[in-house]
Amino acid sequence: MNSPNLEECNYATMKDRQIEVAVLPFGATEPHSLHLPYGNDTLTVTAMAQSACKKANEQGASVLLLPSMPYGVDTNLMAFPFTMNCSPSTHLALMQDLIDSLEHHGIHKLVIANGHGGNEFGFILRELFGATSVFLSVYEWWKTVVDNLSPEYQPTGDHADDMETSISLYLFPHLVDMSVADDGATKSCRLEAVRKGYVKITRPWHLLTRNAGVGDPRQATAKKGEKIFNLAVDQLAAYLVELSAAEIDETFPY
Repeated sequence: MNSPNLEECNYATMKDRQIEVAVLPFGATEPHSLHLPYGNDTLTVTAMAQSACKKANEQGASVLLLPSMPYGVDTNLMAFPFTMNCSPSTHLALMQDLIDSLEHHGIHKLVIANGHGGNEFGFILRELFGATSVFLSVYEWWKTVVDNLSPEYQPTGDHADDMETSISLYLFPHLVDMSVADDGATKSCRLEAVRKGYVKITRPWHLLTRNAGVGDPRQATAKKGEKIFNLAVDQLAAYLVELSAAEIDETFPY
């Protein structure tokens, strides 16, 4: 068995296996409006990462998918029941331990496949830069696919909206209940600078939204979801193939 998924592998297949790139999916456990499951971010990014790793390996890469992290930074959704929060400092400590493990096992390239907008990895990459021989990078599917989508596929929001719901309808329709979906309307911030986008705040989700959704999901379809999912998988797989083949030398990645 030569699965790209570590949690499916046994020691007999792993003890002599050489891996170039490890992929770590990062999700969250939080409400996604009324109609999507709490594990939506984790389920989605895990499926994307698994498909991308499989595709990359079929193209000659040497990639291993690590078990997913299902808890994200959710301080601003804690007003909603059963939101499970990890602080950014907890993520940093976890990443330090996991990266130490990879380094010990001779894996020097790690891709974080992030599925939750509240997870901030920029500061982690900078905190650990120079402190490890492991090359770190982050892929966030929703930031990259939008530029390649036609107007009818553009999202109406950024949380449990039509784009996210479409992917869910494609991947796990049995967990989606469109009969309870609302319009995902939000309140406008009274601060003009925030509204115009040149000042950033942490949005208090219980004040911003009715049911934790931002954007209308009611035009979502599985067909749209399939297109968006495949685009994300293709992007990530192409990067994994390129990264797997890249030699880490004194001037890498330049």
